[in-house]
Amino acid sequence: MRRRDFIKVITGTAAGWPLAARTQPSAMPVVGHLAVGSPNKPFIAALHQGLKDDGYVEGQSIAFEYRFANGQYDRLPALAAELVARGVTVIFTEGGSLSALAAKQATTTIPIVFLGGGDPVQDGLVTNISRPEANLTGVTLYSAALGPKKLEALRLTVPWQLQQLADEVIE
Repeated sequence: MRRRDFIKVITGTAAGWPLAARTQPSAMPVVGHLAVGSPNKPFIAALHQGLKDDGYVEGQSIAFEYRFANGQYDRLPALAAELVARGVTVIFTEGGSLSALAAKQATTTIPIVFLGGGDPVQDGLVTNISRPEANLTGVTLYSAALGPKKLEALRLTVPWQLQQLADEVIE
């Protein structure tokens, strides 16, 4: 085979690879949503809007699988297992640590994003709040550790009468 023919074969084949790869359907990411309660429509709408702002539209570029325990906490492990069996891309948990713990027990490989109000370390979700490990991360409203800092900020920003009160509370 001549050199020019060889180069045509190699470059023609290589040029066809990206086109072939683009024509193969890619799997649509699936967000698993696990919640302790019933559907929180304003929250779900906000989640969808946030994803839409980033270019993800339900049914076009992303899919959702919802599982709601409707206050029946004992159902959470089975609902989490359903999401894992479905092969979701990520599990988003809502409603405190119970749903996140159920998801954590169901998988060690699928990323879990939790939304909670307690201390994720004390609740057993993570061992370090500043560097979550494994497949868990999330947002918490836990702020007990920030109490003294808030009082200190209050003391620095309010009139001197209130500073005396803040000083007494800090001590």
